[in-house]
Amino acid sequence: MATLTASTSRSAIVLRSAAAVLGGYVFCWGFIALAVAGLYALGMAFHDAEHLGAILAFLLYLTAFCWAFVTPSLRRAWLALAGGGAAMAAAASWLQHLILA
Repeated sequence: MATLTASTSRSAIVLRSAAAVLGGYVFCWGFIALAVAGLYALGMAFHDAEHLGAILAFLLYLTAFCWAFVTPSLRRAWLALAGGGAAMAAAASWLQHLILA
């Protein structure tokens, strides 16, 4: 019985670590894409928008990484981080389409 608990605990740690690292990366990638598209649409120079998005994403990644470990639900962590990142990337793609059209 102790082996089952240790194995379950290890897999939970691996899944949380993956959610923190990979999910946080996807979330920040979507954030940067949306920030650059939004700031550029508001009139900021492209490289300035890119740098500001990256600076803010550094702080966001730290927050998302820590949040993935403290949230009670692993499913919620994956859904919020990976799903939120995908949603922001889709919104950024739509906004870029509007800018270029």
